[in-house]
Amino acid sequence: MGVDRSTRAPLHQQVADTLRQEILGHDIPPGDALPSEAALCERFGVARSVVRQAVSGLASDGLVIRRQGRPTIVAPPAEYRRLVQRATGMFEQFARRGHALRTSVRELVPARPPSAVRDFLGTSNALRLERVRLVDGDPLSYVRTWLPADRVPGLEADHLTDASLHRLLTRTYGLRPMRGRRQVHAVAADDKLAAELHTEPGGPLLLLEGGTTDQDDRPLEWFSAWHRADRVAFDIDVSETMETLRLDAPGRTPADDTGRADVDGQDRTPPDGPVDSAAELGPADLDRARTLLAELNRILG
Repeated sequence: MGVDRSTRAPLHQQVADTLRQEILGHDIPPGDALPSEAALCERFGVARSVVRQAVSGLASDGLVIRRQGRPTIVAPPAEYRRLVQRATGMFEQFARRGHALRTSVRELVPARPPSAVRDFLGTSNALRLERVRLVDGDPLSYVRTWLPADRVPGLEADHLTDASLHRLLTRTYGLRPMRGRRQVHAVAADDKLAAELHTEPGGPLLLLEGGTTDQDDRPLEWFSAWHRADRVAFDIDVSETMETLRLDAPGRTPADDTGRADVDGQDRTPPDGPVDSAAELGPADLDRARTLLAELNRILG
């Protein structure tokens, strides 16, 4: 079956959607190779560039693994992948890959945030939300989120059971998570986290934390998410020509950020014109990117 050229959907998206359905339905089982580019071009009646773009999207979603000089294979389901530089939360990213992500709310209470979180949110009037995220009943992460209480009136724990916080913020409160700064740390599980994540005390966890602002660049949330290092891998896109992951000069703070490429890859061009990415990213920046990737590979490996 080819693509439908009468619709407005991009050709590469149609190809990717069809392959995604076949992968999630196990028509192409985990570990099996995708058909060759030539075979996919013939099947869908599209150019090789369209097929490559479609497969690239599937790889970004963690559904396939591309290897230099070897066939592209369907990713095994044991490891769940998350894009660090996306502003979208875990719920949205996993849903795109066909994973049924469950959420168990441990508590939602008024609480005074730590000083660093209070400085980011700009208020002491906050809510502390604690959740466990599970796939197929298997806990993958424990998430603590701080929210400014006056921006989410009437929020209740029941609203977030098996639901996306970001989707609720957008649909109920008109607050769209747009951008933020993320950090990754390798940490050891304390007794509470070990019990919640079904791992051993002192076992390795990956801590992803940071703040997110809304469409008006106002502080929206601060979160800390502890992930099981044996089940979750973090992906980072780094390019010399794209600002998917923007590298800032040492010493800069979130307050220094102006509208540029967002963590979710969207264009945040400042009012005075586009940013010259070649001027923004120099050799030192690229060296830092490679160092960061090497460190993450060491942690995840």
